[in-house]
Amino acid sequence: MNHQIIDDRDSALSIEDFAALRANLHEQRLFRHEQLQQLSAPAPSRADARLDRQAASQIEVRVQLAAYARMVLADVEAALTRMDQGHYGTCRLCRGPITRERLMIVPQARYCARCQQVREAGR
Repeated sequence: MNHQIIDDRDSALSIEDFAALRANLHEQRLFRHEQLQQLSAPAPSRADARLDRQAASQIEVRVQLAAYARMVLADVEAALTRMDQGHYGTCRLCRGPITRERLMIVPQARYCARCQQVREAGR
């Protein structure tokens, strides 16, 4: 396993930071798996029309929550893969380092703050 340490002039990702981020990502992965399992459980059946409308609304919310959980889970899995491959903390666009502060806030970050802003502005 190649542990790349990010060295930015203003901040560095230490071995301890790397271990804490890996643990955080593993916790997030477990949480998302549990969340998806709960969201995939069948919704209780409803008898009358008013309750049917509420149930349909709840199903729509559950579908959206599950989609978001799958998206975050994919990001977490990708971050763990980047860690294993020694590419963690490197921006996927500019290939520069992602700052320690950003990784501590968003451990699954694929882009440095500047490139993330550019991507969001392009949407």
